[in-house]
Parts: sequence; structure tokens; C-alpha cells
Amino acid sequence: MDQFKLDDSIGFLINRTAVYLKRELQRNFRRHGYTVTAEQWALLNRLWEQEGLSQVQLAEQTFNDKPNVTRMLGVLEKDGLVYRRQNDGDRRAYEVFLTAKGKELKGGLIAQAVDVLNRALYGLAEEDVGHLKKILWHIDGNLGQSNPQVKARSSPDKQLFKGNQ
Repeated sequence: MDQFKLDDSIGFLINRTAVYLKRELQRNFRRHGYTVTAEQWALLNRLWEQEGLSQVQLAEQTFNDKPNVTRMLGVLEKDGLVYRRQNDGDRRAYEVFLTAKGKELKGGLIAQAVDVLNRALYGLAEEDVGHLKKILWHIDGNLGQSNPQVKARSSPDKQLFKGNQ
């Protein structure tokens, strides 16, 4: 087996890129007067797509743990961007909705996110971006918790990794 080099590892490269994207997104938001964090942006984005999601659904859809989502929603609620309403069918569950102020942020925040992505992808052909998405979705599918075939693919005799790839 080849010597493992962290800087050449696909996992490390994906993670480092994600950290850079998150950092730049937050910088861009702040530069334009928004106080929303990248994590809060993900919650708002899901709510722009579908209001009335439960806190559990938001946690699952943004890959966050429930306590972190509860904390972030508290901040968003304090900032007047969302409100929580008790679910009629389950008094323990809360549904989350956008306020008018939360809805108004959509255009500006999306514009800033698109700007960051355009800078990140500068110099790549549209076809390359399509391939990149396809590859990332494939990796996501291989590792996703809902994929029952992951265990079968990870048996030692089926490993494709031979050092850094």
C-alpha cells in the first residue's frame, strides 16, 4: 500500500474545500451586512423551500444534531427571522416558519451564496462542474446512511483505495 498523504486524500480535500466555502460564505454575508451564519443559512434555505418543517426534519435535512438546530433556531427566532409553533398532532414537536423578515432575506442571501460559488468554480467549464456534482453525489450515495449497499461495498476484497486517490 502506498504511503498515505493527508494533503492528497480525497476526504481531506473535500473537507478543506467545504471549510473554505463556509468561511467565505460567512465573510460574504458579513461584508453585505447580514449576521446569518452558514449553518443558519442552511436552515433558512430549507424553510424557503418548505415551511412548517419540524426541528427534527431540519436537523436531518441540514446534517446537524438536534441540540445545535434548537440553539440556532433560538438565535433566528430572537433575530425575528423564524417562529416556532407547537404541532397540533404532537404537543412535543414544533414546526418552524419564516417571518416576513426571514422571507425578505432570501434574495440577498442567495445572491451572496451564488457569488461565492461562482468565485469557487471560476475557470471550470460547465461540463466539469456537472462531472464534479455527479462524482460528489456518487460518493454521497456510497456513504449515505440510507444506502444498504455500503457495507457490501466496504468489504476488504472490494476496496479500490490503494493509497492516495
